[in-house]
Amino acid sequence: MEGLKVLLVFVVLALASSFASASDPSPLQDFCVAMKETDGVFVNGKFCKDPEQVTEKDFFFSGLNVPRDTSGPVGSNVTAVNVAQIPGLNTLSISLVRIDYAPHGGLNPPHTHPRATEILVVVEGTLYVGFVTSNLPNGDNRLITKVLNPGDVFVFPVGLVHFQLNVGKTNAVAFASLSSQNPGVITIANAVFGADPPINPNVLTKAFQVDKKLVDYLQKQFWTDNNN
Repeated sequence: MEGLKVLLVFVVLALASSFASASDPSPLQDFCVAMKETDGVFVNGKFCKDPEQVTEKDFFFSGLNVPRDTSGPVGSNVTAVNVAQIPGLNTLSISLVRIDYAPHGGLNPPHTHPRATEILVVVEGTLYVGFVTSNLPNGDNRLITKVLNPGDVFVFPVGLVHFQLNVGKTNAVAFASLSSQNPGVITIANAVFGADPPINPNVLTKAFQVDKKLVDYLQKQFWTDNNN
């Protein structure tokens, strides 16, 4: 019986440890401004600059008030402000993006952030947004959507596929905060059809239940776009 208690405590501690490591670790000091010098060593995050050498520039970014070009294929443009732009975000578990959408269908296509929950606020225009759940008990993946107007806020849970579409006749702008200094992004179409090297077409033909010619066409289009 005593051995069973010890085993249960071990299991609970192991589970708690796995939950604790499921997001960015908590900082152990006021800040840990990222630095580029690593001497070839990779860590989960960034090396810290000497606090005596930290300046206001390490915590500053300018330009999120500037509209971005939305003339690309999907009609949107994402301006990221993460640890790559603000070194002071290192270990702080937060980042920010501005998203510009072209009128009449500007799209931030289906994608996922493997390391972050996202909370988005619309400041201009009208967006149709949504995310898809992971498998429910009945095996379905449920689509949850909402039309947002200026001032509306919507949350995309960590790791779930989500999107935003401009359903208005004018430009749209949104800002979003993400719960990681480096949330990552996997755009579904680009990842599946534009992987480098390409995924074996037989895999995609069977997975999507489509003709191989369609897979070849999509791989050619997305692989070219991703690798120009």
